[in-house]
Order: sequence, then C-alpha cells, then structure tokens
Amino acid sequence: MSCVLEDIINQKLSSAFANLGLDTKYAAVKVSDRPDLSDFQCNGALALAKIEKKNPRQIAETIAEKLTQDADFAKVSVDGPGFLNLTLNDDFLAAVADKMATDERFGCALNPNPKTVVMDYGGPNVAKEMHVGHLRSGVIGESMRRIEEFVGNKPIADVHFGDWGTPIGMILAEVIAHDGDLNKIESYDIAEITRFYKQANIRCKENEAAKETARQITAKLQEGDATYRKAWKHIRQVSVDAVKENYKELGVHFDLWLGESDAHNTCFEIKKIAQDKGLLEYDDGAYIIRLDEGNKPKPPVIIEKSDGGFTYQATDLATIKMRVDDLKADEIIYFVDKRQSLHFEQVFEAAEKLGIAPNVKLQHIGFGTVNGADGKPFKTRDGGVMNLSDMIKMSKEKVAESMPKADESKGITQEYLDHLISQVAIGAIKFQDLKNNIASGYIFELDDFANFEGKTGPYIQYAVARINSIMRKNKDINLGKIKVTNPEERNLLLKLAQLNNVVVRAEADREPSLISDYVYNLAQSFSAFYNTSPIMGAESQEIASSRLAIAKLTRDVLVKLLYLLGIEAPEVMLKA
Repeated sequence: MSCVLEDIINQKLSSAFANLGLDTKYAAVKVSDRPDLSDFQCNGALALAKIEKKNPRQIAETIAEKLTQDADFAKVSVDGPGFLNLTLNDDFLAAVADKMATDERFGCALNPNPKTVVMDYGGPNVAKEMHVGHLRSGVIGESMRRIEEFVGNKPIADVHFGDWGTPIGMILAEVIAHDGDLNKIESYDIAEITRFYKQANIRCKENEAAKETARQITAKLQEGDATYRKAWKHIRQVSVDAVKENYKELGVHFDLWLGESDAHNTCFEIKKIAQDKGLLEYDDGAYIIRLDEGNKPKPPVIIEKSDGGFTYQATDLATIKMRVDDLKADEIIYFVDKRQSLHFEQVFEAAEKLGIAPNVKLQHIGFGTVNGADGKPFKTRDGGVMNLSDMIKMSKEKVAESMPKADESKGITQEYLDHLISQVAIGAIKFQDLKNNIASGYIFELDDFANFEGKTGPYIQYAVARINSIMRKNKDINLGKIKVTNPEERNLLLKLAQLNNVVVRAEADREPSLISDYVYNLAQSFSAFYNTSPIMGAESQEIASSRLAIAKLTRDVLVKLLYLLGIEAPEVMLKA
C-alpha cells in the first residue's frame, strides 16, 4: 500500500468514477475546507454536471453511494450543490501512518521525470563584505536546493560570483595609486582589499579621470594583460575564501563557484550569434539587441559597451548558454532581489530571440528585502548596511541570553554551548526569513525571532528536542502498531499524512514558506497530542507503544522538514 494518502483516496475515487462511467480526471480530493464535516472533499461532481447534463448533487450522491461500500471510509456525505465529503476510518488512517513510519521518505513521492535544475543564488562580489542584503538569496536558494533534491530532481547550485567588472579595475587602480605598482598586492588580505575598494569607490565618484583609469585597467584585464590577471586572481581568491566562511556559517552549499569571468569568452559567441541572426545593432557606440515592442516596452539589451567591454546582460546570456550546453539544464532559476525583475525580463527575452536555451525554463524568483523596525532595508545604528557576519554575531548574542552558562559538573562545556547557540541562532535567522512569502519583505525582529514560543525556529527545534527527551524517558517501551484512541491522535496523524502534498506544492511553487507553515502547525498538533495522550500513564502497553511510535514518526518528520529549510535540529535544548 502507498503511504501518500491523497494518492490512495484518489485511486479509490478513480475506480468509483470508472465503474459509474464518469470521467476519472475529476476524481481528485483536497483537504477539506470544513474539517468539522470531513477529512477530504471532492468537487468533481460540479465539473461533471455540464458534461453529464445532470444535477451535480445527483452525481455526487451516486458517487457517495458507491464509496460507502469501501470500509476505509467511515462516512461519505454530500453537502451543498454537490460537494463530496469523505471521512476516513481510524484503522485505515493508522495503517497509512504505520506505512509512513517504515518508509525513509515518509511516503513522499519521487519525481518520475527528474529534471536538472541549475540554481543561481548568492551573487556576492569581490572585495565586498557580505551584508544583510545577501541573506535571503542564500537562505531561500539553499532551502529550495534541498527541496529539489528531495523530490528527486538534480539541482546544481552556482554562486555566480561578481568578479569581472569595473570594480576590479577600481581596486587595481587604487593599489597602484597607493603603492606605485602591484608588486605587494598578493600580501593583502580581504580586509585590506576591501579598504582599497571603498577608497576607490569614493575616488571614482569624485574624479572622472580616476573612473576612466579604472575603466582602462578593466579593459586591459579582460583582454588578458598578464600583470593585471595575476593581481586579479589574488583578489578573487581571497574574496571567495571570505565568502565561503560566511556561507559555511549559514550552512549554504554551492556545487559551483563560477563567476562572471568564466563566461567572458562565451560573450564573444553571444555577440556572433546575435550578429548571425540579424539581431545585433550598432547604436551610439554600443552593440545592442532590441526587444519586442509590446504592452510593456523594455529597453534594449546592451551586449557590448562603447569601450569594448561586455555588460552584465551579455555575461548573463553567456552564462545561460554555458548552463544549457555544459550542464544540460532543463530549468535555470535565479533567486535574486525582485528589484532586478526588469533585468531578467530583458535577458530572458534576449535568450529566446538568440535561441540559446531551447525548451529550457528560465525563471526569476524575486524576493523582498530584510527590513528594520522602520520598514526600510535593515541598517546599522550609524545608518550603514549591516554586515552579514555582524548580524550573525548579534543573533548569537541574543540566543546566548536564554542559555545557561557552561558548567563542567553538569556536562555543559563551552564548546558544546557555543555549538548549540550557533545551531539555534542560525535556525532562528533562517526560519524568520523562510516563514515569510518569498516575494514579501519582512522586518527582522531580534527580540522575537529567538523566542522559544510562537512561530519561530527555536520553537520547532525545541519541539524536536522535547520528543527526543520523551524517547529517552520511554526507552524501555517498544514501538508498536499505531492506533487511534482520541481526537488529538487522529488530528496529528491527518496532519502527518499531508506531508507529501506540502512538499510537492513547495517545489512546484518554489515557496519554502509552505513548509515553514506546515512544520509549525505540525509541532502545534504534536503538543496538543502529547498533552492529552500520555505514554507512561497510557491505559495499556499497546496504547503506550502506539503513542511512542506516533511521537517518533512526528520527530523524524520534523527533523526532515527542518533539514529542507536548511536548519539543524539539536538533540537537546538548554534554557537558562
């Protein structure tokens, strides 16, 4: 027997529809809008009314009569104009839960036609410390990477490092202005290179000649100047190493650490394809591709600037071509701030005109900003953009306030405590981000996000640790066959049975918040179950064994869901 509850019910419905000569494509259920009336509902009779030229309620009653012969349904009724209400037999529901408990995937289906999904998230730049603006891309992208992998697709995560534009020329120009040449550049660490970049940024804003020097150096670098290339490699390496430390702290993984520089040679191919297809125009010193005039006209895509340098749009087009040719992508998804939506509209339309990604789905998942209490992008007290490392440090300090002090006599070492604080703080940051709809911005609440009550990461982590404690206290009780003995047990099992549906929707919609909502509601359902369903004080050994099995299944599902959100589940949780 399958343990995907909707699939089982749909198969039963399909069989009933077929026996009655009804189109089986309408034999589908959803979780009931009225849980007080039923567990699931089917609205197929309403759609069939026009085809069958019958009253929808009459059709629904005919289907209901057929389904009442199936002992797995405790009740089948018709409501309103023809809504079919289905309530499951407790033994049937318990059997599905038993099956979930013995399946390492808990009944979650694998994609029968797996896709290669290239995922572009991160997007850090050389010589720039990562700031709070980089948080959402990494957190959302990592969660979606795990979800794609779990459903059976092949995700390939690429950081797409910003390492090839004018900022490089600005840094090199500033180092030369400071040292006279580039001989010392390989001795500079990320802090010093970042300082050079900040100085160069100020200088280029104030001095047109400095800006022109930076452009000339960038052009020579991209043409292959050996001295500039050697200096660039050092800048890139120390920048990548610094970025990797931040992502390691956040638990964000990348399969590829490619950058704009890796697409440089392919930019020439993009230009040639555009020329061969008659799409390339020379306009005011630049080479462009004009886009179709429609209801919403878009500016042209600039391939090559008047100074001979390729643009970000050209680089993105080249990167698309490489991902299709080299990685065999079926889909390419970009997790980038929604303020970049026009850029991706232009690039995707140009890619279609060029024919570089035939039958490949290109998608931009635009997210909102992380804001402060004033509703504006989160900043430091002095008004600057907060560094990501500072936000993580601040979050750890907040979590530490609720933790006990290290106590060797109680087996709490400082090393253990630091690890636990990190798990909770990172979990709190991620959950606060992922509980929000991707497209919406949200306010970063330091006082609330680390709370052990409410819809927070620590609340879910604590729920897992609580079940771990229950398992330890009842280690002498064997796991038993699951039974339903009260409404809270039944509600929890119904909630568990929705797992596959939630994961499938989260992948299809590219929306991790669906999992955040579900994991929170599941933790609440467990709490209600445990408060009314004691294990040690159970009426019989059989019921105690059943309840322990339900607790373990819930724990295992919660751990898997936290993993899909990129959050660790500590074995225990400590409170001051």
